Amino acid sequence: MSERIKMIATFAFLGFVAGVVANFTGKYVIPWLSAIVLPNIGLDWIFSGAAGALITIGLVTAWAYMSGPGEQ
Repeated sequence: MSERIKMIATFAFLGFVAGVVANFTGKYVIPWLSAIVLPNIGLDWIFSGAAGALITIGLVTAWAYMSGPGEQ
């Protein structure tokens, strides 16, 4: 299996996991936090943005570790 196929498969898997996390966060975590933490303010978009930022940081970090140091 070539390195390119491995990289594409890994990103596909990470994207799948990110989608599952986003779905779970959108259905369960954000409504729970909105009901418990911010019942009167209703700032769901802040939670969505924070979740998106965490997912993006995780994906970029995984990509950086997997790609290794560049050729010099």
